Amino acid sequence: MRKDSLLRRMGAVALMQTALFAQAQQQSALRLDIPHSDNPFNAYRATLVPQPNLANSPRLDALVKNGVLELSLKDAISLALENNLDIAIARYNLPIAAADVLRTQAGGSFRGVNTGVVQNTPGGGVGGFGSSAAGAGAGGTSGGAGGAGSGASGLVSSTLGTGTSVSSYDPLVSGSFNVEHYAQPLSNLVVYNVPTLQQNTTVGNLSYSQSFPTGTSVSAVFQNNRLTTNSPFSYLNPTLNSYYHVAFQQQLLAGFGLGPNLRYLRIAKNNQRISDEAFKLQVETTVTQIANMYWDLVAAYDDEAVKSRSLEFAQQSLESAKKQLALQAIPAMDVMKDEAEEATREQDLTVAKTALQFQELLMKNALTKNLDDPVLEAMPVHPTDRSRAVDPASQGPTEDMIARALRDRMDVAQADIQLTNQQLSLAAARNALLPSVGLTAYYGGSGLAGVQNPASGIVSTVPTDFGGAVRTTFNNSAPDYYVGLSVNVPIRNRVAKSDQYRAELESRQSELRLQQLKKQIRIEVRNAQYALEQSKARVASAQKGRDLAQRTFEISQKEQELGAGSNYQTLTAQRDLSIAESTLVAAMTAYQKAKIELDRAVGSTLDTNGISIESAKTGIAQNVQ
Repeated sequence: MRKDSLLRRMGAVALMQTALFAQAQQQSALRLDIPHSDNPFNAYRATLVPQPNLANSPRLDALVKNGVLELSLKDAISLALENNLDIAIARYNLPIAAADVLRTQAGGSFRGVNTGVVQNTPGGGVGGFGSSAAGAGAGGTSGGAGGAGSGASGLVSSTLGTGTSVSSYDPLVSGSFNVEHYAQPLSNLVVYNVPTLQQNTTVGNLSYSQSFPTGTSVSAVFQNNRLTTNSPFSYLNPTLNSYYHVAFQQQLLAGFGLGPNLRYLRIAKNNQRISDEAFKLQVETTVTQIANMYWDLVAAYDDEAVKSRSLEFAQQSLESAKKQLALQAIPAMDVMKDEAEEATREQDLTVAKTALQFQELLMKNALTKNLDDPVLEAMPVHPTDRSRAVDPASQGPTEDMIARALRDRMDVAQADIQLTNQQLSLAAARNALLPSVGLTAYYGGSGLAGVQNPASGIVSTVPTDFGGAVRTTFNNSAPDYYVGLSVNVPIRNRVAKSDQYRAELESRQSELRLQQLKKQIRIEVRNAQYALEQSKARVASAQKGRDLAQRTFEISQKEQELGAGSNYQTLTAQRDLSIAESTLVAAMTAYQKAKIELDRAVGSTLDTNGISIESAKTGIAQNVQ
């Protein structure tokens, strides 16, 4: 009863920790869009990004039993989805891409997105400690095509987004109000009939402007001023003036239509799709790394056990040899050989133990957000999964696997979308070759009001208040209208011609890169299949070698028991068995890694491991299948 009660309490604590972690994750979760509010003042308030949650997920504590981290491959993948910093860094690229969409919806140019893969998990086989490959840096990313002027894989993307200028689609309202007192001594009384002219002017203006994706722009102004003067020649004092003006402009050639004017938005949306595919690729890459590291950990764990058994047998043999020497049954030289053999195996065990400790450290580093806890840093890791027997079943027809890879690989999807961006830019560059022809039209009106100046001697019939000035402004009594056509034809047009030709070249270059990528994928799939078949053969050979070494060892033991063999011969046979077991461990590890590589080459890593991208985006892993 006590045990059941304790287990229930532990389960309740684990559930509470999970709930608290999920709440913290939600509070620090990154929005994939800019939050919208009906409050218009929120447009002028900063949108803050919460501090990242640097606490390890409670799943980690739940896996610790008796001071040992009991870890299955599924557990490792789940912990990576929740805690791995490579994925956490890449997760920020999703809202960054969304921010670019918001910017281009207003007519702004896109800033570009990162499409590289963060490969800063040491020991994952892609760089850093525990790998022979170079290239892992702090938050290291590969150069990704996605921003103007960037390029990757030999591509040039300098004309991405080229074309005519795009005006802001956000309405702009401007207002001004000012008061001025002006005094000027005059040498001529004819104009104002005063020796010193004094004027008080009050001005209040309001304007509105907006552009549209069709190449259309609309503007409106409403101007008002009040003027008082000491001149008797002004028959209104104060004088009230009002004026309005509504203008319309439409581009007819260059800059006409939705294509050139929405290219930034369309490219930004495509870049957002690229970011989604890049994040999937990041998750796939990290999961591949974790799986490789897990089987390296299994190999180190098994190899340490092999070396431990080997040393234990050598120590037993040495003790037996010393007893036989005391009875003068064997020469002292045999004991010396046994001592040398024990020292060698002790060294092998020390190497295996330190290799295991390092693999444990690499695994904990990959599965945590921090290793500040010294207990966790020194905690042993026990892998609960073991290399299974080789599956003799075929992986299916090669052409079917290649077809799946061409359909599901994220890098192919990225290249396809990037080619679409190049084609959008190409269309805009062609449009920019055309002359600029703008149709402009506006209509306005003026109004006047004011109080009659008795000193002027003129009888005024205009309204006396500001409302009257506004009414006369809009009653068409003093209209102002205009229609015009402006044409701008650049002679030789070399800048636009260069951009258009360069965009053509870059688009064709991207087409070739896509074809090259597809060919590369075909090679990768076939090579992964070959590697899997080779690893199967190595496992079969290693198993046979281990079985033969086991039989040889058993025969040597029997011969020694019957007095036909020496202690050293048995020790040598056991050493050969230890070597054969280590060879089998390495072969099984290579086989597991070959399966992982085939999944990566085909693009089935996420499906094979039952990983939900949506849970990876939130950092709260569901149960990995």
